[in-house]
Amino acid sequence: MIKVKVEKNDDYIKRVKVTGHAGYDEYGKDIVCAAVSSVIITSINLILKTHDKYVRVIQKEGLIDLSVLKEDKTVNEVLVNMMDMLKELSEEYGKNVKII
Repeated sequence: MIKVKVEKNDDYIKRVKVTGHAGYDEYGKDIVCAAVSSVIITSINLILKTHDKYVRVIQKEGLIDLSVLKEDKTVNEVLVNMMDMLKELSEEYGKNVKII
């Protein structure tokens, strides 16, 4: 199961930590894992392209840990959008994606 842990400060997302694997299908054929990865990586890449000094990202096998170093409206909007998309995936694939 993929677990998405979100930490907020008022209306601003401060940290998003994603761990695990979806387990929907075998490795390399898992559409849930691919969807989650696509949403997260696309969002992170946009932030890094426009506001790279505002975040710190740690990426390892089975882990993505994004910390917001400086609050910014645009960065937060990207993260809120990312979380909205992940919420939709968790509603469709509740056995494979959990938002904490």
